[in-house]
Amino acid sequence: MAPGPPYLLTIDQGTTSTRAILFDGAARPMALHAVELRQIYPDSGWVEHDPEEIWRGALACCGVVLRGISPKEVAAIGIANQRETTILWERDTGAALHNAIVWQDRRTSARCDQLKGLGLEPEIADRTGLLLDPYFSATKLEWLLDHVPGSRTRAERGELAFGTIDSWLTYRLTRGRVHAIDVTNASRTMLLDLKMLAWSAEMLKAFNIPQALLPEIRDCADDYGATAADLFGAPIPIRGVAGDQQAALVGQACFSPGDVKSTYGTGCFALVNTGSRAPSSRNRLLATCGFRANGETVYAIEGSIFAAGAVVQWLRDALGCIGNAGEVEALARTAKPTDDLYFVPAFTGLGAPYWNAGARGAITGLTRDAGAAEIARAALDAVCYQTRDLLEAMANDMTACAMDAARLLKVDGGMVRNNWFCQRLADLTGLVVERPTVTETTALGAAYLAGLGAGLFSGFSAITNAWTLDRRFEPGISAMSRDTLYEGWRKAAARVL
Repeated sequence: MAPGPPYLLTIDQGTTSTRAILFDGAARPMALHAVELRQIYPDSGWVEHDPEEIWRGALACCGVVLRGISPKEVAAIGIANQRETTILWERDTGAALHNAIVWQDRRTSARCDQLKGLGLEPEIADRTGLLLDPYFSATKLEWLLDHVPGSRTRAERGELAFGTIDSWLTYRLTRGRVHAIDVTNASRTMLLDLKMLAWSAEMLKAFNIPQALLPEIRDCADDYGATAADLFGAPIPIRGVAGDQQAALVGQACFSPGDVKSTYGTGCFALVNTGSRAPSSRNRLLATCGFRANGETVYAIEGSIFAAGAVVQWLRDALGCIGNAGEVEALARTAKPTDDLYFVPAFTGLGAPYWNAGARGAITGLTRDAGAAEIARAALDAVCYQTRDLLEAMANDMTACAMDAARLLKVDGGMVRNNWFCQRLADLTGLVVERPTVTETTALGAAYLAGLGAGLFSGFSAITNAWTLDRRFEPGISAMSRDTLYEGWRKAAARVL
């Protein structure tokens, strides 16, 4: 592709912000606008978003980046979104019946424990690739149907629609003409048969979900209709959709089995490409659809950390030791060496490979001479240690699949602008860390998928050729030091389980 039009527009709807990025014909970012997304905490462990705020933010951001651009010059829109977050709405009006229940929300922990007690987790894991946890959409949707008056009856009559954020946005963008979900987001609902890539009748029965609620499953690079003409001045085709982490897998050009990427946003999500066969994890990781385009399905094993960038937000908002996220690097650099100080950021439980919804955060090894800098360093270290947790579990799964363990980690997301963090990540995991030129790889991946869907890219090889390296970070401490520090982390984490 050449620079200039036709353009690709990406809506990147995340947990803490909504943004739009305009890419030119060479997939270079030309304009970006973001708005912060308000977090709603109705109760302990509960997290919600206002769906209308998400919608207004998406429209506003697109409007800003399209200034001076004719909508007819935009070849396609791509959407990347926070996954698992669940919305229930009226088909006729498009109005949400309740706030969106966010992926971080833990209100259905007791329900998950009940289902585990009934012995359903093995079947759920076998069919969906997921563990029975409040993280996923199924119990969130079940909760909405049980707690929004009249919703279950209306759902059975076909009056309501369910979707993750991608479905919500496409429904509103197309004025209700398209109710669809891409296969990657569908694979995070706990309602999809991962091998068949179709809704599972057994899972719908287990969670008491009416079939009439569900969107149509489509490929990541596919036809999702076009925007209503009045939104941007002319219809724009929607041709690419993927959950944010799978979009980043595409944006990092992880197209070969064994390729690993890790994205550091509100949470941290590491995915390894496992090829064309649906894998199963023996180490409490998740099997998921990596992406599907041009008739090709790629699967992945994923590990999820609930708090990564959220730790930096906590340092800013709760502790008040930084004014903005960009200040954390300078603060951490000033910290005194404190090898016994560990921060376990289990604000809403611990994710993979622990999967403990009841765990809560702790700082261990705190001494009188430890201050804000030392806590900030321990907070960033915690993200590195949790990444190693994921990588070690992945290595065990890959060995079982006769695949080599990763030697290279591609990173992206807001946190990786921090050079100190990237170097520390290499030091504490023992892997070479590569940061791409375009760190907004979630949005970039959605743009690539939209370009594939619109016929602007010939295939995955064209995307591989477009990927460029910004900086490589080599491990700088000994394996013995690394393992000693990690053992301290394991002990600290055990205390909160």
